[in-house]
Amino acid sequence: MELLALLTLLLLAHALAYLAWQAASRRRRSRCYLLDYACHKPSDDRKVTTETAGAVIERNKRLGLSEYRFLLKVIVNSGIGEHTYCPRNVLEGREERPTLADALDEMDAFFSDAVASVLSKSNVDPLAVDLVVLNVGSFSPAPSLVSRLVARFGLRDDVMAYNLSGMGCSAGLIAVDVARNVMLTRPRTMALVVTSESCAPNWYMGTDKSMMLGNCLFRCGGAAALLTNDPAFRRRAKMELRCLVRANIGAHDDAHAAAVHREDADGRLGVSLSKALPKAAVRAFTENLQRLAPRILPAGELARFAARLLLRKLLLRRKGKEEGPKIDFKTGVDHFCLHPGGTAVIEAVRKSLGLSGHDVEPARMTLHRWGNTSASSLWYVLSYMEAKRRLKRGDRVLMVTFGSGFKCNSCYWEVTRDLEDAGAWEDCIDQYPPETLVNPYMDKFGWVNDIQGQGGGFVF
Repeated sequence: MELLALLTLLLLAHALAYLAWQAASRRRRSRCYLLDYACHKPSDDRKVTTETAGAVIERNKRLGLSEYRFLLKVIVNSGIGEHTYCPRNVLEGREERPTLADALDEMDAFFSDAVASVLSKSNVDPLAVDLVVLNVGSFSPAPSLVSRLVARFGLRDDVMAYNLSGMGCSAGLIAVDVARNVMLTRPRTMALVVTSESCAPNWYMGTDKSMMLGNCLFRCGGAAALLTNDPAFRRRAKMELRCLVRANIGAHDDAHAAAVHREDADGRLGVSLSKALPKAAVRAFTENLQRLAPRILPAGELARFAARLLLRKLLLRRKGKEEGPKIDFKTGVDHFCLHPGGTAVIEAVRKSLGLSGHDVEPARMTLHRWGNTSASSLWYVLSYMEAKRRLKRGDRVLMVTFGSGFKCNSCYWEVTRDLEDAGAWEDCIDQYPPETLVNPYMDKFGWVNDIQGQGGGFVF
């Protein structure tokens, strides 16, 4: 009987030890470290100056005076400066007849810069990469772009490769989520996340104003990041991922149609941004924050918000008479890495979260220097913070991004060491923030507003 009891105790101890080992193993696999990242800086001969932008617009003989006035208004209020980048086919006057080679050349330049840079900076051999997740929203050739990258850098035959498309500006964090979920099943995985957008084949040449906006906002760029769950790299990592929340409200028709890649009435392809987009963004943002707040904010702030909300309801105040209580996200977040989708997007998020001008400065400066580079924009914003040496060990960083679908994705990082790499900002960070963000387009082309008539075919 004593022997049976002893055996029972030994088996129980063994089972408990196994369960503890399994739990520890799951915790190790659930870790996600950002080893390093690199943002693409195209060559200077691809910059879009005021004169260059004017020349590109002038070539479109379909535009009338009302379209020119519309474009001028959008560009002047866009928050974009004179140092953003375009694909070569647009600069060479071939935007109406892009080729497959044009699109591939844009991607190859990005691969050769950002992907090569992050591997070099991290001292990671391409053969050490176990997983690749690539997202480029509006260009999906065969073989896929991720296959092109595998061939370009000679990755292993057993590398796991995922190619995401059609996911919009929020796809960068979706790619991170895919990598993290794969790492949950595989210990000691090195993941390469590659994020960009294809501008070369997607320049809109029509007169639909809802589709002309894209030409004023979107610019060339891209970023590559190395993620790992290997604890051996923790000391070298820049940040650790604490949580990631995704919200997709595409089941609502107006949200689904807020940003659509479609043909206009004349059959010309472009991205249409509807008037319902701001409303869809607010709804997706609210949905995301409701699930994010309990995971990143201190209990005291949540209790304060709940108490004030309850008090307001008990007092039966009339709707609209007084603004409801707001959660103070700054109690749990030190830095806000916001998607620079446009000045209106940045300002809307600033007001919603009660942020200061300093909090949204990185997003505004990124929009001014690089434009909206779609899903890769967040990495340029993060790079600005690092170049300004704002990111210190223990700081908490919240990334928020929006995209077609309609989606709002967010992730929460903890900085693991003081960061000071200037990256793609190295040659210009001392010039930011500039004294003024007013661009010279009004000075150059403001006279368009003084011309009478609405005739078509007007040129500069």
